[in-house]
Amino acid sequence: MARRRTGPSDTVRDLVYQRDDGCCVRCGSLHRLTIHHRVNRGMGGAREPWINQAQNLLLVCTMCNGWFEDNPKPSYEAGWKVRRPQLPDEVEVQYADGRVYRLTPDGMRTTAAGATR
Repeated sequence: MARRRTGPSDTVRDLVYQRDDGCCVRCGSLHRLTIHHRVNRGMGGAREPWINQAQNLLLVCTMCNGWFEDNPKPSYEAGWKVRRPQLPDEVEVQYADGRVYRLTPDGMRTTAAGATR
């Protein structure tokens, strides 16, 4: 029996790669990249429809992905991780260049001024 896929679709993964310019949002690395869930999926996935949508996902290198787990306080402060019951589209994210954005389900970033990218 095939394993049930619990991660984002290929289309959403592509949106995240494009939105995050193919580099780690924390350190800017171009190597060993993975998709990181800001709100954890939990064991076996989660039932919330937004859990695998772009606003809950970041492109990060494997080193930073581990760093998030070892350093929860600054990870939550920068929006790289989000605590339930907050929703990921309500929490701003700091990128490697210091800019801060809100992420949208359609794979865009918005600034406080409303500009999209």
